[in-house]
Amino acid sequence: MTSEKRASLSDAAPVDSPSPSRHAGPSVVRVGVEEEYLVVDPISRQLSTRADKVVAEAATELGPRVTTELTRYQVEVRTRPHTSLGALGEELRHTRHAVARAAGRLGLRIVSTGTPVLGQHTPLPLTAGERYAQSLATFRALDHEQTVCACHIHVEIPDLATALAVSNHLRPWLPALIALSANSPYWDGQDTGYDSWRTLTWGRWPVAGPPPYFESPRQYEDLVSTLLTSQTLLDRAGVYWDIRPSHHVPTLEVRVADATPTPDDTLLLAGAVKGLAIAALTAVRDGRTAPRPQVELLRAAYWRAARDGVRGQSMDLTTGRLQPAARHLDHLWNTALPGLSPDDLATVHVARQRLADQGNGADRQRAAYRRRHSYHDVVDHLVHQTTA
Repeated sequence: MTSEKRASLSDAAPVDSPSPSRHAGPSVVRVGVEEEYLVVDPISRQLSTRADKVVAEAATELGPRVTTELTRYQVEVRTRPHTSLGALGEELRHTRHAVARAAGRLGLRIVSTGTPVLGQHTPLPLTAGERYAQSLATFRALDHEQTVCACHIHVEIPDLATALAVSNHLRPWLPALIALSANSPYWDGQDTGYDSWRTLTWGRWPVAGPPPYFESPRQYEDLVSTLLTSQTLLDRAGVYWDIRPSHHVPTLEVRVADATPTPDDTLLLAGAVKGLAIAALTAVRDGRTAPRPQVELLRAAYWRAARDGVRGQSMDLTTGRLQPAARHLDHLWNTALPGLSPDDLATVHVARQRLADQGNGADRQRAAYRRRHSYHDVVDHLVHQTTA
């Protein structure tokens, strides 16, 4: 994403009725993606600690768009911002293939999954660097179980007040986004019974999960300052809420999703987030107040979505009652699709059809396992899916 700094607004500006951004029109909303992959050995199917070598090899083609992550198992890539999902898809495919080729030259493979299928070393082999060392000293065993990978969608929103207002409107949709992107059913060679085990693992961090409802930029800044002062955060980059204003680029970052199996799955997620953000920007411009579900119900809805995915039940945050997850997703698409361009709709349609036919990534991982009851088959399936 661009390195331009976020414009500041008066702290007194109310979040639900900020001055609308000139960039709020559907035709100019730009989105970018961060994806994380795991590096595996193609023979043993176990994780490889040579991610830094893969990054160095891939950087000859991708430059700073590829980097290391917390553990030496992980690779992170970043796209540029795009107004078109089609153009975003072209870059995603190019990026995945570039990293896969780099891994292949080292005799390795990459997989895009929320958690490793097979085991990991404990304690984890952490990437060298002062910040990672400080993280281990502060968060201790939490770092030992963070071989998890996510897909982050950035929506370009230049000012903090509008970003927080959009965050308020997006909060109720987070469980649905968990369900459609769930791709982490296995952990340490076992089926967890959840479609997104990463959601449960990640939720243990002190500043993670659903974000608070923010009344104003001042409230946001005061809370972050308190978390920094109390040493709950190492720095602003450690704000891990599932929606957060980026601390260094003018975007709102939606971080709730597992790493997705295919580029089309990433585009489905990006299309959902883009469409919901456009609807939220319209609501902010019109002065409509965001829904404010109880925090306890929102967390319960997270748990249900992480467990059941798209083929089970979801929680209605208004009534607290269960409903088919498919019905909840229909509500999401009824909100998100009207803001998308015809080209974006065509891109989303392909991935929606696959979701309807084959389920989410977790469903597909389990289908791969059932063929021969082999976890090796699941890893091979993920290798193929990652660059499909």
